[in-house]
Amino acid sequence: MSEPLPEIEAADGHGSLLMLAFLSLLVGVGAGLVGAAFRLALEEADRLRNAFIVWAHGWHWAGLVLVAASVAAAASMASWLVRRFAPTASGSGIPQVEAALQEQVLRPSFHLIPIKFVGGLLAIGAGLALGREGPSVQMGASIGERLGRSFRRNWPDCRVLIAAGAGAGLSTAFNAPIAGAIFVLEELVRRFEHRIAIAALGASATAIAVSRMLLVDAPDFHVDVLNYVSGETRPLYFALGIVAGLFAMLYNRALLATLAAADRLERWPPELKAALIGAAVGMLAWFAPLLVGGGDVITQRTLTGTDALAVVPFIFLIRFGLGTVSYAARTPGGLFAPLLVLGAQLGLMFGGLCRLAFPNLQIQPEGFAIVGMAALFTGVVRAPITGIVLVVEMTASVRMLLPMLGACFMAMLVPTLLNGAPIYESLRAGILRQAGASPSSSNSS
Repeated sequence: MSEPLPEIEAADGHGSLLMLAFLSLLVGVGAGLVGAAFRLALEEADRLRNAFIVWAHGWHWAGLVLVAASVAAAASMASWLVRRFAPTASGSGIPQVEAALQEQVLRPSFHLIPIKFVGGLLAIGAGLALGREGPSVQMGASIGERLGRSFRRNWPDCRVLIAAGAGAGLSTAFNAPIAGAIFVLEELVRRFEHRIAIAALGASATAIAVSRMLLVDAPDFHVDVLNYVSGETRPLYFALGIVAGLFAMLYNRALLATLAAADRLERWPPELKAALIGAAVGMLAWFAPLLVGGGDVITQRTLTGTDALAVVPFIFLIRFGLGTVSYAARTPGGLFAPLLVLGAQLGLMFGGLCRLAFPNLQIQPEGFAIVGMAALFTGVVRAPITGIVLVVEMTASVRMLLPMLGACFMAMLVPTLLNGAPIYESLRAGILRQAGASPSSSNSS
């Protein structure tokens, strides 16, 4: 955690805004470089993990033990790095950034970046079902804080740069610049502020420009061209939104219950709990290597309908449990990517059932898979605009925009009526309880 920022006032007026805009571009460059490097490192880790598992199969059951032990060691090392050097680097990092922007905890410090990078690489690369976006968001926020401090900006300006860096991190993680900027306003600060909007747009734009020099300049997922949704099928997307909203509440409760169960084992060292979870993930990886990790491969197979529809429910259940258990390891890693897997599978299953029930409507289950990604994200995070724009940018499926609106409307409405709290609100409350902070506490004193 960082030390308090010196109270140095920035210049007022247009000069201050121009300086802030310039710094946001620098924040974007830093977040783009770090985020792209993190993505490339994770891709290489996935390749090495799969090659290692193939090699280990030559050792039969001894190979199973070797894979389980290796994943356990990686998860334990990630947990140790977090506990020893940067406790705020555990988990997604997004609730920590939100709390920092509200001055409930100390701001993200620059030394958090290597811990988040290496810890996330160890945990996600070893096969835990965690997302790359959480580390990317928190590392981007840390870059924003460091630049603000280095240029001796006051807290309001540093707050803007932290938020902009976080949005740039999300943009880089999913190659979705507009979603990154919207995420800042809709989720991180939860209101429209002109200064933050300008900085978020600048940081996300430069982050994508830099990252695309290192990464593939294309949407994360390839989707075949879909037909426009007919009027007869549109009510089915509202129904999908209801189902997604209910599953979102179930997922949030399962995740929080798993975290609470892990916390009750307070006498166990965090490294031991992470190792046990890692060993279980390693055994799953031995038998089904494609089911572990962040899940982009699973999402892509779901969006193209590669897997038989009869198999998808079993994969869904495995990934549902794997995501909650992986997050309980308290290693660096986010929730978005695993949520996209579950949302796509939920939508595909729902679309498949609708095609059986209404054979005359020419239903494309892959379209429901795309909409399911946005709907489940909305129900869990309660950020519908971010979810819609994120999925559209990741899949380039503008034709599904109208069905997404209806589904996300219901996915937002159902948990709200049933008093289900958004996941990051619940996680942030847990962080504040552990830190002994209150919502009104400030880190500027």
